[in-house]
Amino acid sequence: MGSFLEDFFWLMVSIGQPFGIFTTWLFIFTFLYHLSAAINKTDNSQTYLSFIMMVSYTLCLYIDMYTPLKHLQLYIFDAVTIAAIIIWRYSLGRMIPVSFYYLVGGLSVNATLFLAIHIDTMLDPYSEYWWLWGVYALVMPLVDITMAVVLVTNKDLLKLVWLTKKLTTRS
Repeated sequence: MGSFLEDFFWLMVSIGQPFGIFTTWLFIFTFLYHLSAAINKTDNSQTYLSFIMMVSYTLCLYIDMYTPLKHLQLYIFDAVTIAAIIIWRYSLGRMIPVSFYYLVGGLSVNATLFLAIHIDTMLDPYSEYWWLWGVYALVMPLVDITMAVVLVTNKDLLKLVWLTKKLTTRS
């Protein structure tokens, strides 16, 4: 029996695939919500962002989770999704919704964790549990759910955008 974080990590590993499907469904329903709400709106930026996230998370379901390069593949998916969101921003985005910042920030955190875990498993594939895995198991679901909730509400729930604007306007 290991520590609490180790037990929590193995619990998260056991529910990893169903949680991935749940997160994908969150982004699918987010897209459907914005699609139905976009009928009478002139600004459909939330619909475009939710479509990009839905496509990204749906395609991630097709990655074979038993390949040794799965974290590298997930890193590439997140990097491509960030690029797609930024390209959308500079080509189609008239208004920048709050969710834009949360999606880019959340995907950056996810991509960083995927790359760290990939490097860890490539350098020492048979190591024992260590703190990075616990951080990965705790942060990844929280970031995914936060992105989906902010995409639906378009509210600065954690006041990160407010804090960033406050810090950048002082300088």
